[in-house]
Amino acid sequence: MIRVVLPQHLRTLARVSGKVELEVAAPVTQRSILDALEAKYPMLRGTIRDHVTRQRRPFLRFFACGEDWSHESPDAPLPDAIATGAQPFLVVGALAGG
Repeated sequence: MIRVVLPQHLRTLARVSGKVELEVAAPVTQRSILDALEAKYPMLRGTIRDHVTRQRRPFLRFFACGEDWSHESPDAPLPDAIATGAQPFLVVGALAGG
């Protein structure tokens, strides 16, 4: 069971509180997690990734085991701690300003 932590605005949109748990087949990658998330919560389609390009939205970042995976290949296997559910996969809303 994969655990995913979403930013508050996406939790509100998906009507969930706290962490989301997903069944994801191996290999566990960013793409497989996001595909499972969008399948379970279709209202999130297009909010995390662009509908057409499937690229990460600019103001969202992905973290696994304390490391930023936002610029890694979406098909790169994530650490075992994510795949086993020991650590959550984090979707974090970035801030901008000056």
